[in-house]
Amino acid sequence: MKTHVNLSIEKDLVKQIKAYAEKRQTSVSDLVEEYFSKVVRPVKKSNIINLIESLEKPKIEENIDLKKDFYEQQSSKYGF
Repeated sequence: MKTHVNLSIEKDLVKQIKAYAEKRQTSVSDLVEEYFSKVVRPVKKSNIINLIESLEKPKIEENIDLKKDFYEQQSSKYGF
């Protein structure tokens, strides 16, 4: 459920905010809500290693030579 909030902001800044919102094709209310959502509920930052380890592992044939395959693709792409 949404509710109204009154804010006091300098007129010049309000003009800039409205122009920014229009440029992003959104409303000032949505900008304010998005900002406060990030402040109140910050995104949990994770370690890049944990992120990589959480990704699904690619399925690779056991007897494929990845290095050879890479160079073959590059030679056909770039004519080496």
